[in-house]
Amino acid sequence: MSKFTHKSLSVICFGMGAIGTYIGGSLAAQGAKVTFIEKKEFIKDADAKEIHLNIGGNEISVRNFEITSDVRQVISGKPIDVALLAVKSNDTASVMELLTGLEEELPPVLCLQNGVDNEALIARKLGEEKVIGGSITSAVGRSGLGNIRLEKLRGVGIESGHPISQTLIDCFNLAGLRAKGYESRADMKWSKMLTNLLANATSAILNWTPAQVYSHPLTWRIELEQIREAIEVMRRMHIHLVNLPGTPVKPLMILLNSLPSNLSRTLIGAPLAKGRGAKMPSFHIDLYSGKTTSEVTFLNGAVSRYASKVGVPSPVNDGLCQLLEQMASGEASKEEFANQPEKLDQWLKRIK
Repeated sequence: MSKFTHKSLSVICFGMGAIGTYIGGSLAAQGAKVTFIEKKEFIKDADAKEIHLNIGGNEISVRNFEITSDVRQVISGKPIDVALLAVKSNDTASVMELLTGLEEELPPVLCLQNGVDNEALIARKLGEEKVIGGSITSAVGRSGLGNIRLEKLRGVGIESGHPISQTLIDCFNLAGLRAKGYESRADMKWSKMLTNLLANATSAILNWTPAQVYSHPLTWRIELEQIREAIEVMRRMHIHLVNLPGTPVKPLMILLNSLPSNLSRTLIGAPLAKGRGAKMPSFHIDLYSGKTTSEVTFLNGAVSRYASKVGVPSPVNDGLCQLLEQMASGEASKEEFANQPEKLDQWLKRIK
């Protein structure tokens, strides 16, 4: 892979989790000047100042980057071309608070987060002209600060139309990230959110693997209902399904929305179960690691909020969001619904 032929990008990356480290580290490996912004408590043990990327079985060591918790010093010290926002949606508001007083100095922000509300939060703080929507479909695992494994290369969607969008797409592709431009931010972000809904909240609530969720007729029906509610909200808002890099979202969702439950579970659920296996989704990981908030607020919760705005009922998304929020906060016990799909089904029916 060749070095960038134009001037190297100068990048700051908020968040050194799996996605931030994968994207930032891949860009740094190709000559970009990357500085990661992380909380002090997360970087105090980073004595090895090195990123290890396992890409297709090849180990890539990256040393030409910086880590700091002082965003003010970084932004005022040198010109920055782009900021990558790669924190959980729960943390967007706190990152925006950190940027108070730096609004004029900040570069455009490429939002790589899940959910459909983050770009609006950034725009309110920095102005719409500094926001670029993004969606990553590649599967990335993290075994510790700076240690990343690419589990499945799919790609990255980047909102086109911004003055630096094409430069970002070119640089991402030179770094092997498989970037593709999308004219509609809403189409891209909502299509990505649909994929994030599948076997996420249900897995956390039941303490089941995605394979278990996809294989059980009752939980498969719950999965279908949450997707169908979301698709109806999209239809009312004139938001379209689009395929994402390496992810045929459109035909998958059309089939899930139209096929009878038993048929779709056989044709789609079984392959999904086989492909996902025992890998746990993010809601489950967060809940069982003791986090007291959940990104369900920004996924199923977003479906509920927009459904209310357009007059569409969304009882399954409402119920999944409420229950998982209560589990995360400690209002509801994790053990109460563990391994009990019938109990979850009855709880959701009461919401209706």
